[in-house]
Amino acid sequence: MRGMLSFNPTSKSSLSSMKIGELAQRTGMATSAIRFYEASGLLPPTERGSNGYRQYGEAALQRLQMIQLGQRLGFGLDQLRELFAASRDGLPHELVLQGLDERLARIDQLAADLARQRAETLELRERLASEWAAGRCFTLDASGEEKAA
Repeated sequence: MRGMLSFNPTSKSSLSSMKIGELAQRTGMATSAIRFYEASGLLPPTERGSNGYRQYGEAALQRLQMIQLGQRLGFGLDQLRELFAASRDGLPHELVLQGLDERLARIDQLAADLARQRAETLELRERLASEWAAGRCFTLDASGEEKAA
C-alpha cells in the first residue's frame, strides 16, 4: 500500500534517466508490457532523448509499481486507468479507499463461494467413496440430484 499512497505523478526524477530496458529490469516487466501500458494510457508518454530512445524517470517507475500492485490485488486495468485519471495532484485517498473496500467485498464474496463449493465437493467425494465402497453405482437424476443406483 505504501507505494500507492506515496505515488506522486508530478515528481521530478531523482533517478537518472532510464531507457526502457533498465525500467523493465527494475520492475521485472517485459519491455512490451511497458510499451503497452504507455500506448493504452496507463503510463504517461515519456520524453525521448536525442537518440530517439524513450527516457523514463522515477514517476514512470512508481506508476509501473502501482500497476503491478493493483494487478496483484485483483484490480483490472480499466479500474487503474480511472484511478490514474483522477490523480493529477496525487492519489485521491477517498477513491483509493473506496476501491479497496469494493475489492475486499468482492474477495469476501469469492471466499464464501469457494467455501460453498468446497463443502459440496467434499460432500460429493465422501458420498461417492461410500457408495462405491459398498459396490453401488452413483448417478444424477434429471434435476441434478444424486442418487444411488
